Amino acid sequence: MTVLEVLQSTTAYFKKRAIESPRLNAEHLVAHSLGKKRIELYLDFERALAEPELVPLRELVRRRGQGEPLQHLLGTVEFASHVFVSDKRALVPRPGTEQLVEYIADLPLPQSARILDVGTGSGVIILSLAARFPEADLHAADISEEALALARENAERFGIPDRIHFSQNYLLEGIEGAFDLIVANLPYVAATEAAELAPEVQHDPAIALFGGPTGDELIRELIAAAPPHLTGGGTLALELGHDQVEGLSAFLAAQNYHDIISKKDYAGSARFLFAQHG
Repeated sequence: MTVLEVLQSTTAYFKKRAIESPRLNAEHLVAHSLGKKRIELYLDFERALAEPELVPLRELVRRRGQGEPLQHLLGTVEFASHVFVSDKRALVPRPGTEQLVEYIADLPLPQSARILDVGTGSGVIILSLAARFPEADLHAADISEEALALARENAERFGIPDRIHFSQNYLLEGIEGAFDLIVANLPYVAATEAAELAPEVQHDPAIALFGGPTGDELIRELIAAAPPHLTGGGTLALELGHDQVEGLSAFLAAQNYHDIISKKDYAGSARFLFAQHG
C-alpha cells in the first residue's frame, strides 16, 4: 500500500469507529510511525510502504480505534505553541486550557510575580506562564507523585528545570507564603458522570478527573483555603465545568471575594472564573 492508500483506509476506519477528526488522526499516526513530520506525508503519497513499516502502524491504529488518546500514542501534545510530553500519568491538556493561559497573560501582574499552579498535572499551565513571565517566581503543586514526575520532565524539556519549585501537596496544605496569582484546573467532573465520558477521557487518571459527588467539591475547598495565600490584589484563576460558573461565582462572593469575573472558552461557554480577595 502507498502512503496515500494507508491514509485513506485509516481515515475510513476511524470514521467507522466515530473517532473525531479521523483524517487528522490518521495523518498524525502515519507520520509518527514513519518518523516524519505530518506535512512531509504530502510529498510522499506515492511511496509504497513495506510490511515492517505497516506492522507498528497497524497497532497504533488499533489502539486509537479503541479510544486510546492520540496524545498517549504520540507521546506528546501541542499546547500554547509548545510541545509537551503527554502520557497516562496526568490529564491530557485540552484546548480550552490554552484560553485560560491567554487570559492570564493579559493580567496586570508584576514582572516578579509569585505564581502558584495548583494541581499542575503535566505542568503545561505553569510552563506556558514561564514563557510569558520570564522574571516570575513560579511554583507548582500536585497530589500525584507521577504527575509531578511528568511535569519535571517537561520542565527539563523546556530547559528550565530549576526555575519552577515543584511540590507534592493536597491543594494548599503545606504551601507557604502569598502569591500574586493562584491558578488551578482542578478535577471538576461529578463521580456519577463517569460512564458518560468519552473513551479518550476515560484514559485520564481518575484523580485528575473526578472532583467528588457533584464535581466542584475540590474547587470549593481551594476557594475557601486560598485567601491567606493571596497577596493584596492577588488573583485566583479557575477553570471549571461548563455548568459550574454560576454556583461558584456565588460561593466566591460568600467567601468575601470581589471583582469576580467569568470568561468564555473558544466554544463560547463560560468556563473560567477570576476573583480577588482582600
